[in-house]
Amino acid sequence: MARVAVLKALLPALLALTLTACENAAAPYMIDGAAHAITLVREQRWFWSSEVEQALVVSKMPKCQRRFAIRPGTTDTLKIEVYSAGDELWALHDRRYWYLASPEKCRVQEWTDPPAAPPGREVGVFMMRDGGVVFEPVQPAARVGEAKQ
Repeated sequence: MARVAVLKALLPALLALTLTACENAAAPYMIDGAAHAITLVREQRWFWSSEVEQALVVSKMPKCQRRFAIRPGTTDTLKIEVYSAGDELWALHDRRYWYLASPEKCRVQEWTDPPAAPPGREVGVFMMRDGGVVFEPVQPAARVGEAKQ
């Protein structure tokens, strides 16, 4: 009987440990406010695995909000660069994989034959900061003659 009581007392603590070790996070790249965005969602199913399921959610409300699974990432690294590819199209570069996202057409697809150079100007990067996922916009370059602060 004493063992059962000890196990019952330890069970909540063990469950808390397994839940806190998992990553479950999201960060948006807001194109034109929260209603027009590309959001990266990361979910770690098992605390003992370093694999993180990833998805991109494209939204242009009220006509589009759809989630698309992309290749898994890992818990130890995250760097997904986002480029403006023109005509309401964004290119996302994750390690050796490229994706094309269009909230206007409510689509995301893997880009199997990307060009050697990025398809447009970089707008930012999804990355880890302080234990969470964030979208860090690219800072505009200072103009010639402007003082740096």
